[in-house]
Amino acid sequence: MKVAFLSLAFFFICQPLFGSQSENEKAKSITWSVHSSLPPVPGNNSQPGLAGAYAGVIHNSLVIAGGANFPDALPWEGGTKHYWADVYVLPLDGVKDWSVMPNALPKKMGYGESITLPEGILLIGGENTERVLSDVYLMHFDEEEKLVFEKWPTLPVPLTNMTGTVIDQKIYIAGGQESLEDAAATNHFFVLDLQKKSDGWKALAPWPGPPRAFAVSAGQSDGFDNSFYLFSGRNFGPDTPTQILTDGYVYNPRLNSWKPLSTPDDFGFSIMAGTAVASGENHILLVGGDDGSLFMERINLQKEIDSLSQTSISPQTRDSIEVLRTKINDKLNNHPGFSRSIFLYHTITNTITKSDDVSFHLPVTSNLIPTENGLFLTSGEIKPGIRTPDVIRGEFLEFRKGFGWVNSIVLILYFGVLIWIGWIFSKRQKNTNDFFRGGKRVPWWLVGLSIFGTALSAITFMAIPAKAYATDWSYTIINIGIIVVAPIVILVCIPFYRKLDITTAYEYLEQRFNVAARLFASICFILFQIGRMGVVLFLPAIALNVVSGIDIYLCIGMMGIFSLVYTMLGGIEAVIWTDALQVIVLLGGAVLALILISQGVDGGITEIISKGMADGKFSLGEASTDLQNPTLLTLVISALFVNLTTYGTDQTMVQRYVSTETEKMAAKSLWTNALLTIPGTLIFFFVGTALYVFYKENPLLLSTTITGGDSIFPWFIYTQMPPGIVGLLIAGIFAAAMSTLSSSMNSAATAYVVDIHFRFDWSDKLDGLKLARIATFVLGIAGIVVGLMMATWDIKSLWDEFQRILGLILGGIGGLFFLGLLTKRANGVGAIIGLAGSIFVQIWISQSGAVHLLLFAATGFVSCFIIGYLASLVISTNEKDISRLTIYGQRKTNRNSFPIPKE
Repeated sequence: MKVAFLSLAFFFICQPLFGSQSENEKAKSITWSVHSSLPPVPGNNSQPGLAGAYAGVIHNSLVIAGGANFPDALPWEGGTKHYWADVYVLPLDGVKDWSVMPNALPKKMGYGESITLPEGILLIGGENTERVLSDVYLMHFDEEEKLVFEKWPTLPVPLTNMTGTVIDQKIYIAGGQESLEDAAATNHFFVLDLQKKSDGWKALAPWPGPPRAFAVSAGQSDGFDNSFYLFSGRNFGPDTPTQILTDGYVYNPRLNSWKPLSTPDDFGFSIMAGTAVASGENHILLVGGDDGSLFMERINLQKEIDSLSQTSISPQTRDSIEVLRTKINDKLNNHPGFSRSIFLYHTITNTITKSDDVSFHLPVTSNLIPTENGLFLTSGEIKPGIRTPDVIRGEFLEFRKGFGWVNSIVLILYFGVLIWIGWIFSKRQKNTNDFFRGGKRVPWWLVGLSIFGTALSAITFMAIPAKAYATDWSYTIINIGIIVVAPIVILVCIPFYRKLDITTAYEYLEQRFNVAARLFASICFILFQIGRMGVVLFLPAIALNVVSGIDIYLCIGMMGIFSLVYTMLGGIEAVIWTDALQVIVLLGGAVLALILISQGVDGGITEIISKGMADGKFSLGEASTDLQNPTLLTLVISALFVNLTTYGTDQTMVQRYVSTETEKMAAKSLWTNALLTIPGTLIFFFVGTALYVFYKENPLLLSTTITGGDSIFPWFIYTQMPPGIVGLLIAGIFAAAMSTLSSSMNSAATAYVVDIHFRFDWSDKLDGLKLARIATFVLGIAGIVVGLMMATWDIKSLWDEFQRILGLILGGIGGLFFLGLLTKRANGVGAIIGLAGSIFVQIWISQSGAVHLLLFAATGFVSCFIIGYLASLVISTNEKDISRLTIYGQRKTNRNSFPIPKE
């Protein structure tokens, strides 16, 4: 009980961190202001500004290069456009001011595309006085901080006034014009693979819409893939009437296909010559641009002049032409400036909303550059012929709201109940049989709730709604697959584990094959659980930190330490009882959230269903035989093997099957989980669909900066729910994480004590119950340390690799179990060969991309089974009595196993 008081003291000490943020700050938004101005080139007294300049970031310095202006007079007053080759550099650390490098570019040029890469800025195409350019240069600094221009593969055709971006190591360029004389917009769409640069630019199929120049583009996730978004622009040509475009399209690189975002009438606005940048997980920030209304008025006036000029010139005609020219000049001289509006496009909900109107001019033919110091809009044209030297900065204001004492009290009470449960059951722990199997006295319905809670996690609590919000309901198939698998597990697996009276699933592998199979599987399981604990702590902590500001280390510490305390105190009984409580909190929180979300939607549940169906949010996947993508067939196969491996061979599940009094009760517990999985899955997926409809109706309530895809549900909880309810649902996230953590701690400790320590009789002096608690403590601390390491070293990508490799191995272990259960000819040597062969097959599959990663469990299972069986046929070994170790003889034998030491 002292440990419990220390844990609560830890919470009280850290609690002020919950309320450290201001209660009065606004929701996340962007403030815009003039940051600085381009300096004059040495020898000049003024800097009028530059339109069509190239821009980007090199070594944390903002770099602006080239561009054009009218330094002498406005174009309708006889001024000539001048192109420049100067380069301007502004260190973003605030220590130094602008520096200018006159004539540093290879040539005078502007109006091309610029892409910031890790090694420098790519300058693509453009134009100058003489011609349109096809040149491509990589601009970077050498070791002496001198500018270097490296020639890259040239464009297939000269292009200027195009748009482009980089997505997943590929640069995409769209539209533009090829020449200055008889200029015409094009529908070119080119790609350059940065990993195959020597192959040069490749032409791709164009969008299903009109050609365009002065368009706007950005790369952003569509929920499934990072995609290329194309907006607006202008279509024109010698024989093509000028058309201001208001449409939009998205290109999916994986599918190599275009899709219209909406019809031009629906899309409804032009951002011609504006600029855009991806923001957060699914937003695209659209800044400035020209709606084209005044431009078209001038075009129409010029048409009238051209028409009159073709008639016989009379004094009256001359007067009419002069009046029209005066109107054009008046419109140019009195132009109000281009758009001052900033829009947000959201790729998931397909909505465009006005985010802000600024008080100053926003330039067109400019660049919006994202940096660690904010966004920078780099000079440009603010009125026809008029430039600005100003560089505008956009700064994100973080949403911060104190967690508050009401929410904190809810969490304190919740954690207090968990530790009280651990303390209560600590009194019933007499030996390791109690600690690891609950004395086989746990009620079947309680075990069923625990199995359900163990299969879920905080990642699930957030990831399922996030998946349904961003995509559809196709992944429900994986969860509901337990209904098909449950009869197999009940008929094939549970009888063995019960009749053999085992404590760990891996005891069976030694009896059926050899000790090497048991040790390999058990060690892989322990390592996997340590890594799993780390990620189960780390990812929810990131989401909570991002949306609420709760310290990430505090999140990890609280979840880890409280789980460790009650697991050490009460063993598997405490784990199972707290799992049951956590399931109630988890499902209750989801239902409550669904009610509150529906109240924020006009029309409630009915409208959510109606809009969800209209937008395909209830789809169960694509009917295709393509196994490289998450099609319906891929999901069905994955559901079968993932559930078979998880519920049939995973120690966290097996440990619960042997905790009930009888085999029949164990079967009931699995059916309880299976029947809970259906409504649980439907609730969580419906929460995701409800979030989609809610934010489609209220797009400005979305965060523009959150980058974690799983953060959408915590974001709604934290920003839209009242005090107390927030605490309850944050407790739900903690509950989901801790049910998985406690199971991982207890089952990993069980595997170590039974499969390794007791198996080799390393110590007969240490009390078994004490050893169990020490093992739980050590492995639990190891999992917490892994979570803290991930937060400290930013090794999320390393975790992905770790999870993939171990996941591939664990798929093979599932095949190993069923190789033993379903065949008589399999032997120990063949089993080891099968497992080793499966690992090699899995590594090849993961590197080649032969199948989607959802099928890794299936390929591991099948490859181990087939290779192991064939190897056993070829390599004969001394036969051992397996009459009671396959499904063919299970009813004829009595149980026998490595016993847990008596205490």
